[in-house]
Amino acid sequence: MKSNPQTPTSDSSELKEVISEYTKYWKWFVLSSIFALILASIYIRYATPQYAAAAKIQILEEKNSGTGLELFSDVLGGGKNKVIDEIELIGSRSNFIEVVKELKLNTRIQVMGNVISTELYNEPPINLSFIAEDSTINNANFDFYVTLSSSTTFGYSEEEDKPVKVYSFGKNISSEVGDIVITPNIGSFEKYKDKKLMVSIRPVEFVALGYKTAMVISNTDEKSNIVDIRLEDPIKEKAINIVNTLIRIYNENAIEDKQIIADKTSKFINDRIADISGSLSTVDQSAQDFKTEKGVTDIPVETNINLSAGVANQQELAAARNQLNMAASMSSLVESQNGFEVLPANLGDPATNSAIAQYNQLVSERKRLLKSSNEKNPIIVNLDQQLNGLKNSLSSSLKSSVDNLSLTVNSLSGQQARFNSKIYSSPKNERALRDITRKQQTTEELYLYLLTKREEAQIQVASQAPKSKTIDSGYSISRFPVSPKKNVVYLASLILGLLIPFSIIYGRDLLDNKVHNMNSLEKITTDTPVLGEIPKLTGKEEKLVIKEDRSVLAESLRIIRTNLDYLIKSKTNSGERNNVIFVTSSVPGEGKTFLSTNLSMILASTNKKVLLIGADIRNPKIYTFFTGSNVDKMSKPSRNKDAGLTEYLYDNTLTTKDIINPMLVHHNTIDVVYSGRIPPNPAELLMSDRMKELFDEVSERYDYVIVDTAPLMVVTDTLLISQYANHLIYVIRAGVTENKAVGYPLKLQSEEKIKGLCFVVNDVKNSELGYGGKYGYGYGKSQKKWWRF
Repeated sequence: MKSNPQTPTSDSSELKEVISEYTKYWKWFVLSSIFALILASIYIRYATPQYAAAAKIQILEEKNSGTGLELFSDVLGGGKNKVIDEIELIGSRSNFIEVVKELKLNTRIQVMGNVISTELYNEPPINLSFIAEDSTINNANFDFYVTLSSSTTFGYSEEEDKPVKVYSFGKNISSEVGDIVITPNIGSFEKYKDKKLMVSIRPVEFVALGYKTAMVISNTDEKSNIVDIRLEDPIKEKAINIVNTLIRIYNENAIEDKQIIADKTSKFINDRIADISGSLSTVDQSAQDFKTEKGVTDIPVETNINLSAGVANQQELAAARNQLNMAASMSSLVESQNGFEVLPANLGDPATNSAIAQYNQLVSERKRLLKSSNEKNPIIVNLDQQLNGLKNSLSSSLKSSVDNLSLTVNSLSGQQARFNSKIYSSPKNERALRDITRKQQTTEELYLYLLTKREEAQIQVASQAPKSKTIDSGYSISRFPVSPKKNVVYLASLILGLLIPFSIIYGRDLLDNKVHNMNSLEKITTDTPVLGEIPKLTGKEEKLVIKEDRSVLAESLRIIRTNLDYLIKSKTNSGERNNVIFVTSSVPGEGKTFLSTNLSMILASTNKKVLLIGADIRNPKIYTFFTGSNVDKMSKPSRNKDAGLTEYLYDNTLTTKDIINPMLVHHNTIDVVYSGRIPPNPAELLMSDRMKELFDEVSERYDYVIVDTAPLMVVTDTLLISQYANHLIYVIRAGVTENKAVGYPLKLQSEEKIKGLCFVVNDVKNSELGYGGKYGYGYGKSQKKWWRF
């Protein structure tokens, strides 16, 4: 019978069948889900809640950003890269080390519980003082335990389970990190009295690395200078303090960098002022001495015009020399600098000042990056290349300025020589006095200029603003913990609870290659009929059906009997018997003898004449079913009481009456032919012509002839006598017989080596009886629902 193309109805039925494969294990899904939810509750109960603290700052632009740095935006990556660099600086390892040291985060005090310990951050019951140096404490990895026994004494131990030593508060305690002094905190001591505390000391760098990893610093938008800072911690106040302290330390470090530049400039100016101050005092003393010695008091009127012109020219010359000296000093300072140090600012022309400001800014940025990196970092290497280029450009610019100023000085000196030639015609004393006066004025102007620059530098330092503006200082995002999230944990646990049994069932089905019930067998056999299925029996259930039996076994056998009768009637020709039924299987242990015996009993219960023949002469088992008090062996000739099929085939003098054993079993009358003794040549014996005589005779005398034969895949015995069978029932054992084993009898039938093939599934679990385990047997038997107690 050919299978029809799949229709929506068949697809729906297949889907229902797949679903039913899982719904029949609904109890496991429920138990797994409940267990998963219980585990989720335990996790939520004992998991340490995490609270989130956040802050928001704005990275400020430098006020002197127009000094030329924007010309290098292509190299430095523009504003976005600047914000990224600042984010790296905020999250630098050195900043977190300072935070840990300032807040003393490397020392934790925890109150121990039965399952978990709780950290005491605000107002712990004890205060700790370490006598050792900070370097020792900052690198220590040490735990100790304190039991608060009374207001004056406490117990101390360095291991949790060891006996404690009693100390008085305020006494020195020797430990591997040096002496420790413990004092009570009166405000919160009574709350933790008789509690056991655990004090943990960890290396500062290790703790800083942990907070650096936990801290999330991000830029919300590429074009924005706003930076978000977020930290999760079991203690709200602790997380807020860490965020605020990190922002403050970042700003302080930025101001400190600018202070270094200002101090360098002030030092340069002060050194120059000290030198010029001595020169100014010398010139003033020279003027005083000259006037005293020469008695000079006034300038002749006739030389006023020439002197005025000479003074103006001398002032220009002095200014040019002043600029030449400054340019030469700066050029010398740049040339003598081996590394990258900040240069004095605002001492030259605007172009030079702009280049110096740009150079100092890059030097400061390089120093900040070196705090959390090394000189091989690509960003540091890039900055070094920029600094070298700026230094070379600055050196060339200063040398060019020196050359230009030298030409100006030479030109003014020539003009001054012409004026002097006119002045030299005046009295010698007047000329000398004017020389001293001019030198005095020049030195005084330079002195006042440097004093002005020094004040400007100090004012600039005093007015320095932080590098960032705090938009939102540290705050708690929510009064509820951000983790664990109960709804998410319960949902994930429920999904996992359902997924585990689903995966097990799916994996089992995926790897399963066994036949389990009639429905799964029919998918393989297609056009070959499946008579029915026999349920799995427990140890307490009877293995042999009785008359008027209403058990599940009896009902399943009645279904097989009905289907078998239909096959017999449909294939019976007029005048021809069609009642010889062979029962076989693939291998021993699949239940062929069990089916043969019970099928004979259920057929006999309809008052039909049934003969059961044990043709498995290699491994006879029929006799095991006909023992006990409920079996009455009817009389037969005493001389042949042990004769069976083997003796009949071997001894030509025996007749069928000599080997047939009439029996009354549970009020059912049945005739049995035992296998007899195990022969040495069973295959050759079964090929005897007497086999045909036997089947011809018994098929005429009986309504049904049931033959228990040998397994097909083990020996050839069944195939040798298969020509006498009208029907061959092939027994499949559920959960044992593999799918590929079913193909063997189908192949034999296609090769016409056997005929009348049909199947019966034995040992089917009650949950899998019927199509997909949905219907089952036991109609008329009342059962109490599982939810009714």
